[in-house]
Amino acid sequence: MALRINDTIPDLTVETDQGTFSLHEWIGDSWAILFSHPKDFTPVCTTEFGAVARLSAEWEKRGTKVIGVSVDGVEDHRKWKGDIEAVGGVPAGFPIIADPDLELSKAFDMLPAEAYLPEGRTPADSATVRSVFIIGPDKQLKLMMTYPMTVGRNFAEVLRALDAVQTAAGQGVATPADWIMGEDVIIPATLSDEDARAKFGDFETVLPYLRKTRMPG
Repeated sequence: MALRINDTIPDLTVETDQGTFSLHEWIGDSWAILFSHPKDFTPVCTTEFGAVARLSAEWEKRGTKVIGVSVDGVEDHRKWKGDIEAVGGVPAGFPIIADPDLELSKAFDMLPAEAYLPEGRTPADSATVRSVFIIGPDKQLKLMMTYPMTVGRNFAEVLRALDAVQTAAGQGVATPADWIMGEDVIIPATLSDEDARAKFGDFETVLPYLRKTRMPG
């Protein structure tokens, strides 16, 4: 069954390079981001995990835990961490889930139910395990984006998207195209002008259905 926005993510028990735990318990009251990868020791993914490690202060500032997943095993993950840290230039403190039986990859709808890892496989055999999932403290999926193997993820966009979903959830607003923290936000169409004025104060009516106001707070 496909995993969609606002679905509760599966509460799998996962094995990582930092121990075994329940996904829901690990998330706790935090936001979380799961970064998936089709194989350890791959060039694009190594640069991406290096970028994740360098952004540790940004994740912490946003009350967000990060976790990786790759379809290889824990011992490979531990060895791969050395390469990740060499490329990133900082320690990689986040856990990486081992998914050699593809349980998580299938549960998160990145691979079909009949998928398996053949002998002598290459990353192409699990190429669609290249998604980012932003998960709220309620354990619901808030945003997901999937990349091909040849395109490294833009972590400025991941941070921007995290800011946007946190702002939307916390302030009851929406965000326009290319929005960054501090810019004007959109008032939901479900609010009348009277209720919008009581909640947000002054606002600009761009179109009858498009009203902008200063970012609350």
